Amino acid sequence: MSTHAQRERLLLADLLETVGPEAPTLCGGWKARDLAAHVVVRERRADAAVGLVIKPLAGRLERVQEEFAAKPYEELLQLIRTGPPRMSPFALKQVDEAANTVEFFVHAEDVRRAQPDWAPRELDPVFTDALWSRLERTARMLGRRSPVGLVLRRPDGRTAVAQRGAPVVTVTGEPGELTLFAFGRQDAARVETAGEETAIAKLRAAALGI
Repeated sequence: MSTHAQRERLLLADLLETVGPEAPTLCGGWKARDLAAHVVVRERRADAAVGLVIKPLAGRLERVQEEFAAKPYEELLQLIRTGPPRMSPFALKQVDEAANTVEFFVHAEDVRRAQPDWAPRELDPVFTDALWSRLERTARMLGRRSPVGLVLRRPDGRTAVAQRGAPVVTVTGEPGELTLFAFGRQDAARVETAGEETAIAKLRAAALGI
């Protein structure tokens, strides 16, 4: 049986193939080719990928990513589909599921929602609950740069506190939409916000996410 991460990996690769290498994404100035290179480097070049978390090494990461972005687009997509090399930690099913389920989901939406004719994706309840479970565990980390108190709320009333403080903004939406919001895609997430107008404006402009 395929895992969530495996399914999201293939869905992301299919979306990247459909839109083509020059299509826009929600990731800053990245085109689809750049996002594909990011995914490949993250899994296959640990020596460079550490620049994602160690800022002094970000320059090296950028150089390596540019090298991969220059490769044939079809090659990048094939590397995404086949996954990491056998010796990579990401090759372990448990690590892949923990590290890549949300990563691939968010990046797939980065591709989907940057297109003019995008339509919402209907998520099955099991996957929805899986996203919520991960969001509950990571909410504090994702919301650490929020300038206001931040509560993430599902329509059924379940909540996760992403940032303590006042004033408080409550963001309500399905787990997939809340995940996108918490990962810094506030403008693309279909959510409802409740709180003071100035606090909501600050939150929407904040650099949320990892």
